[in-house]
Amino acid sequence: MTRPPQLARRRFLKVLAGAAGALIVGVPLTALADNAPVPLDFLGDPLYGLGAYVRIDADGSVLIGARDPDTGTGVATSLPRIIADELDADWSRVSVVPLGLGVVNGQGEPDWIYGHQLGGTGTSIPAAWSDLRQAGALARWLLLQAAAQQLGVPADGLRCTKGQVIAPDGRRLGYGELAAAASKIAPPKTSPAPKTPDQYTLIGQPAGDVDARGIVTGQTPYTLDHHVGDALVAILVHCPWRDGQLKSIDTTGALAVQGVQAVLQLKPEAGIPPGQTVYAPAVAVVADSTWAALQGRARLKIDWQPGPSGSESSAALEQQATTLLDGKTPPTVRVRDDGDVDKAGKHAARRFEATYYQPWLAHATAETMCCLARVDKDKAELVVPTQAPQRAWSVVQRLTGFKPAQIQIRVPRVGGGYGRRLDHDYVAEAVTIAKAVGHPVRLLWTRDEDITHDWYRPAAAHHISAIIDHRRHVIGWDQRVASASALVGRGVPDNQLWTSELQADQMPAGLVPNYRSDWYGLASALPRGPYRAMPHLTNAFAVECFIDELAHQLRENPLDTKLRLLGKPRLVPLQGGGTLDTGRLVNVLQLVAERIGWKQNWLHSVNGFGIACWHIDGAYVAHAIETSLQGNTLGIVRAVCAVDVGRVINPTGLTGQVAGATLDALGTALNLAITFKDGRPQQRSWKDYPLASMAQLPDDVEVIVVPGQRDPNGASFLAMPSAAPALANAVFRVSAVRVRRLPLMKELLRLL
Repeated sequence: MTRPPQLARRRFLKVLAGAAGALIVGVPLTALADNAPVPLDFLGDPLYGLGAYVRIDADGSVLIGARDPDTGTGVATSLPRIIADELDADWSRVSVVPLGLGVVNGQGEPDWIYGHQLGGTGTSIPAAWSDLRQAGALARWLLLQAAAQQLGVPADGLRCTKGQVIAPDGRRLGYGELAAAASKIAPPKTSPAPKTPDQYTLIGQPAGDVDARGIVTGQTPYTLDHHVGDALVAILVHCPWRDGQLKSIDTTGALAVQGVQAVLQLKPEAGIPPGQTVYAPAVAVVADSTWAALQGRARLKIDWQPGPSGSESSAALEQQATTLLDGKTPPTVRVRDDGDVDKAGKHAARRFEATYYQPWLAHATAETMCCLARVDKDKAELVVPTQAPQRAWSVVQRLTGFKPAQIQIRVPRVGGGYGRRLDHDYVAEAVTIAKAVGHPVRLLWTRDEDITHDWYRPAAAHHISAIIDHRRHVIGWDQRVASASALVGRGVPDNQLWTSELQADQMPAGLVPNYRSDWYGLASALPRGPYRAMPHLTNAFAVECFIDELAHQLRENPLDTKLRLLGKPRLVPLQGGGTLDTGRLVNVLQLVAERIGWKQNWLHSVNGFGIACWHIDGAYVAHAIETSLQGNTLGIVRAVCAVDVGRVINPTGLTGQVAGATLDALGTALNLAITFKDGRPQQRSWKDYPLASMAQLPDDVEVIVVPGQRDPNGASFLAMPSAAPALANAVFRVSAVRVRRLPLMKELLRLL
């Protein structure tokens, strides 16, 4: 068992002297010798015993390590800028390198030296806010002490700006001139105070992604661009059913292909949670080249035997969900029960209800599952595109039995995560194969294997009933959700399985006096797991579409209905901790309404206008969408999104995240669905699981970033939940067709 990441600042912040008089502020790695899990750039002379976070060389250049994997969320830029601001570094002289996993031996258990290393979960910025400011503040304090000695001026009389320390009389010393002396100064007993907001110079200022040029010019290396020894290529063919097994195999044809070195059988480990072991029974063709491995795979003759999931279908599960939501069956879990919904219903002036369906989804990352693995007798080295390096380490450790410091994991830029890379079945496969062949392995999943062997987002059915009083106020809300939990088999207690499907504090909980939410668990052996913005994505669609339906039934402007539901600005306590600030939510809602011209257009335009909002962990988002319809051709004319995440580290990065998440949400809502028949997914490639085309999406996403003074919140998926319901609501205005089932285009064309 591994300990959760914990960061003790006094322990991890060390001052070290590097080669040629460099100042290094970071983590002591004295236990690692030449196996230090840091980029060579951070190592000193001799090449061991040093650490990483900030390195200032004698020429004034600054190297900053980015600790969290960047899956496209921009943390490789935003996290170093937190340090650089505290350091008062000249950003034009800053280089950024990914740190890889930081782990050392800690009395038999891994000691996570960098603390938080988790990407694409919306936690990077909040977790970094205090930690990384501390590292930058310490480096700046050291430089000031060194400058005070050289200039003969008290440190508190000096100031720092853009890589220089400046005395009151105008004398200047560059950081490079001070690095060697600063590295010999003992850190203070109490941590230097970080800056106050009025002193920020980089935080809040726009900056381009540090990897942007490399990405667009093809220079940024992804996992398969790296090399670990003279690696063989491994291509897999998985059993169609995760719980199936191999019935027979003839490897003669595969082994006859020139370059094929071996054909191996892989089996999942019994009792290991999904996502941590080999995905399903599989056969690996190991060859000198990708071409030979593919040819060998094509010549395999395999018969598979289905397991219990072989009789399942998505259609049958949906029918089961519909039956459960009829209100006559007790729920698996009553998630929340405020007031008395049944009593409120007896005095209802009006009651409305509707049911919404959302399909199974695959992650379909641009970079398919892959891993480079080398396993020697005394150490393992991996290059892994992962969102969670520490979880990947746990998989390797279990399969090798190595001590923490014997496992090195590098994490290059990741080609998309969306929750898929929180699971590490592909890591288990790569390590298993590398051990079996006694040679480094380059594991690659083909696109068809990637789509047909995913840990899918489970489908969901929502039935919502609202009770309206004589003043048109919503006085009762009853929401029932049926789904197969994404957490089954993952060590989560049965009474918490609903947490991947529903939130106790989701809107309009806390805003309606009589509120009830129930979860009905569906039994299924189909594979499923984490997904981007889960569970907000499914819930926001149902709730925000339903509120739009309420407005239509009440013959109101939907914006007015939403504002009345949110009420006066106030803080609403959340059962999960924290508060819902209705004022901030109203603000983002009104911002998008104003930008898109809601007041003038929503009722009078020939186009359709839709609006929706949501909140996640103290961050607020709203979308307004304008659509057109010509014949059966739907166009998204405009998409406007406003976000309030508190203090913004990099407005450019945040804008990119919001735009990207909006397009991802719109594309997913328009086109995507995985269906199962006889336990097998019926989609295999982009042809039948099509990403949205440029013609389907808006030319631009207009992003409004609300300035904030509070500590920053994560935003990697904040803009996902409200985009799809705003689109569906706009489609209703332009077509008079209410879409309650996704994917939207298929359902719209059926109903038109």
